Formats: sequence, C-alpha cells, structure tokens
Amino acid sequence: MPDKIKLKLVLCWHMHQPEYRDLQTGEFKLPWTYLHVIKDYVDMVAHLEAVPNAKAVVNFAPILLEQIEEYARQVNGYLHDRISITDPLLAALVDPSIPADPEERMKLVKACMRANRDRQINRYPSFQRLIEMADWLEHHYDSLNYVNSQFISDILAWYHLIWMGETLKLTDSRVKRLLEKGSGYTLHDRIEIVEVIAEQLTGVICRYKALARKGQLELSVSPYAHPIMPLLLDLNSAHEAMPEALLPELDSYPGGADRVAWHLEKGVQTFKRLFGFKPKGCWPSEGGVSDQTLKILGDFGFDWTASGGSVLANSLHLPENTKQAGIHHPFKLAKTDIACFFRDDGLSDLIGFEYSKWHADDAVGDLIHHLENIADHERGDKVVSIIMDGENAWEYYPDNGYHFLSALYQRLASHSGIELTTFSECLQNKVEVKPLAKMVAGSWVYGTFSTWIGDTDKNRGWDMLGDAKRTFDKVISADSLTDKQVQQAELQLAVCEGSDWFWWFGDYNPGEAVSNFEKQFRLNLANLYRLLGEEAPAYLAMTFTQGSGAPAMGGAMRPGVELPSG
Repeated sequence: MPDKIKLKLVLCWHMHQPEYRDLQTGEFKLPWTYLHVIKDYVDMVAHLEAVPNAKAVVNFAPILLEQIEEYARQVNGYLHDRISITDPLLAALVDPSIPADPEERMKLVKACMRANRDRQINRYPSFQRLIEMADWLEHHYDSLNYVNSQFISDILAWYHLIWMGETLKLTDSRVKRLLEKGSGYTLHDRIEIVEVIAEQLTGVICRYKALARKGQLELSVSPYAHPIMPLLLDLNSAHEAMPEALLPELDSYPGGADRVAWHLEKGVQTFKRLFGFKPKGCWPSEGGVSDQTLKILGDFGFDWTASGGSVLANSLHLPENTKQAGIHHPFKLAKTDIACFFRDDGLSDLIGFEYSKWHADDAVGDLIHHLENIADHERGDKVVSIIMDGENAWEYYPDNGYHFLSALYQRLASHSGIELTTFSECLQNKVEVKPLAKMVAGSWVYGTFSTWIGDTDKNRGWDMLGDAKRTFDKVISADSLTDKQVQQAELQLAVCEGSDWFWWFGDYNPGEAVSNFEKQFRLNLANLYRLLGEEAPAYLAMTFTQGSGAPAMGGAMRPGVELPSG
C-alpha cells in the first residue's frame, strides 16, 4: 500500500508594531515594541530553537525591525556610555531619581498597569498587591504625595519582569532571582533588568536570521510602514466586499500606486539590510489584497503572498470562479505571477481566541484532530495555512503560551501524517496552484476592509490623510525642499499611511487605546506639515474619535470571520 501523502501545514506568525516614535524628537510614545521583543519575539524564536525539526514562516513589518534596531542602539548606548534613552518608561527604569511631582508619578504608575490582569498581574502576588494599591491611588489622587520612592521603584521593576518571556523566566538566573526577590528593588536591580532587555534587543533579529540560514524558518516581509495597499491603490475597492459602505469624501488617495511601490521598495531594502537576502514572500498588511495588489506584488518579484480565508470565500462566490473550491490550496490570479495562499480562519482563530482557555495538551490535541480530519476527507496535495498575529495572543494564555507552543511544535514535528513546511517549500515541491479568474478585494479580518474604512471616524482619518498627501504633492512639485528634506517628508508620510491608526479609530474600541493612537496619528500629520514648511490645519489640534468599547482580546486582534454578537 503506498504511503499516504502528508498534510502540509504552514504556521505563519506575523510580527508587527506601528511606528511609535515621534520622528521629529525621537521619543517613543508607547513602549509596545520593546515589551513585545522581551516577551513574544524571544519566546517564539526559542520555541523553534528547541524543536530543530519544526518549521514555520515568520513575517516582520520593516518599521518594527527598525524600531528594534533603534532600541538596541539606545539601550546599549546607555549601558556603555550613559547616553539617555528616549522611551520614557524604559528611561524611568534606570533613572536614579524617582520623580517628585505627583502627576509624573501617577503617569508612571498608570503605565505599569497596562498588562493582562489574569495572566500577567495576578500570577505574581507581590505585583498584584502593588497594582491593587495603584487602583486605589487612581481614586485617591491626593495620596500620591505620601507614596514613597520604593513603591515606584518596585512597580517599575515588577512591570518589566512580568513582561519577560517565559523562556527567559525559566533559563535566565538574573530574571529568576529578581522574580524571587519580590520587593525592595534597588537601582542596581533595575539596571540589571535593563541589561537583560539589552541582550534580547541586540540578539533577537540574529536568532531569527540563524534559523532562516538553517532552513528551519522562512522569513518574509510586509510593506514598509504597514499600509493597506488595496485602499491606497483604490479606496473604492472597499465596495467589492462591502457594497453599501459609506466611503470618505476623498475620491481616491493621490498617487497611491507610487506610494505602494515606495513602501515595497523601502520594506525590501530594510529587510535585506538586516537579514542579508531578499525575501521570497510578502504578507500584505492585514492580508489586504485586490486584483491590482496581486499584480503589483507579482511584478515586484515576490513568489507568494497570502490573505484571509474569507477573501477566498467571497471570491469563489463570483460566477467567474464557480469551478474552483477548497481553501487548502494556493491560487494564482489570472494575469499575475504570484501564488496566493489563504488562511484557514477557523483553525487560526481557535489559536487566537479559544485555546487560551483550554489546557495546552487538550488544545493541541484538538487542533491535530482537526488537521487529521482535513487529511482524511480532502483529496490531493493539501496545504493548510495557519496565519496569526505573532505577539498579541500569548498574554491570554497561561505562562505566555509556553506550554501550548512547546506542545504544538513538538507534536506537529513528530506527527507521521503532518509535514510542517513553509510557503516557499510548498511552491518548490510543486503543490497544485489553482487558477482564479477574479478576486474580491478584502483583508484577513472578516474578508472586508471594515476595520480601516467605512466608519465615520475612520473615514475622517482618511480625509485628513488625503489633505496631507495633497499638500505633500504640492510642496514636492514646487521643488523647494532639499533631497534630505524630501526623504524626511517621505518617511513621515509613510508613517501616516500605516494601517494601525485606522484600526483603532471608532467607539467600539477601548478608550485608552483609541486616545493613544488618535493622538499619535494627529502628531504624525502635524509633523508632516512641519517638515513640508506648511502650517498644519487647525483640526489637528482637536480629538476626532473616542472609544468606549470592550472588544475581545482588548481589540488588538480580530477573528477572520465575524463572530455572532451576544
């Protein structure tokens, strides 16, 4: 009896943070890049290092890579030459003087409360007590005058310790000792924490590069600042999956095709500089694809791209595509030169939203059961694509997903009927690539662009961006800027075009997150006008969106298929 064909499985983890710096001052406005490095990026690479016969695809947004590089430079500069750090929270960790001003103290205290209560805070009784005190202080503001420096020192130390990856907590003797200490943290202790952080920031990119060289990992890239390419190319593409959606007053984004080319070129340049080779694949920001986007990606030289399963489902409903079926295959759109893989939304969303509530062994067993069913009931050479946010799910799991990810890689790598592989290997091994006559434009979230456009506040953001782009075009065409000024303005514009600002606009999101991202978006636009030598519109001084919602997982992740309400 001939051997049964193994089910090909691609685990693709997308690592992405937007530009958190004020590019004019260099200050990091939010700490999420370095916190996700020490918690999620080091854990993910450590899990792969621990199972050498496992394989995966890891996608990096170039603007994230640049921030990791800048953090590493700054933290090492502090440790070696006492050069100041431009992230206020990280700088406070090594500041010998705790601020005396109550408002400054409260700012630090509130920054150290941004963590998962059940999995990160309540896991450690010593830190839980500090947070309970912080909760009380929020409602008894005058009492801050009586809070001593040790409280601030301890909450800063603990906050950074709880954000350490589980693999660090298990293997680094300094982290173990500091966790056991529990209280009374000194400046020496806090500097020791920064030394651990510096090592992770300095080494993390090299660790991924080493696994790619061994062939255990495929590294891929997104457009530079993570814009939604189909919307830059044609705002009306949103109507393909949402015919009734209200769009911005902006008819079309000016020069969108040139901007997409800029983001792709700059993204690949950044990737090549840090990893030493050109990537074969591109995860388009948020899996955002359209006919035009796929053509551009193919013309750019990429072998593969990927999107959400709902995009394929929408496309297969078109009469032009009626002869095709099945999500577990790559497809090639007519008149393009690129294979497009599609996310199994059901399996991916189980990892993202459900398995965190399960025992790790049961969760992995359930996933493998689903995969075995696919292998048994679908004919031919199949590729199951599990494509996931690589950083935001794990804080909802016990111990940062350590037990789940360990079991996942070990059991999949040793499974007799499942082959862990990469998208490029699938194409090299000549898996069947099915034809697709036409594609319905959409993203990995619900198969639409509703997360970024179609809502009043999101549309307002697009109109503000359109105003800035028209001013940019006017100034550039006047040829009044130096080459350096043009480059600075192009970079600032790219940051404004990122997807994350639009993601968070809307009252269904949490208030603090909406406020943080809305402020940064307005700051980014104001900085662009300043670089162009133009006066910023008065509306950039005013808040235009607020949040009051409580979405699943804090809103940082969304499922591929819209979940029923209630």
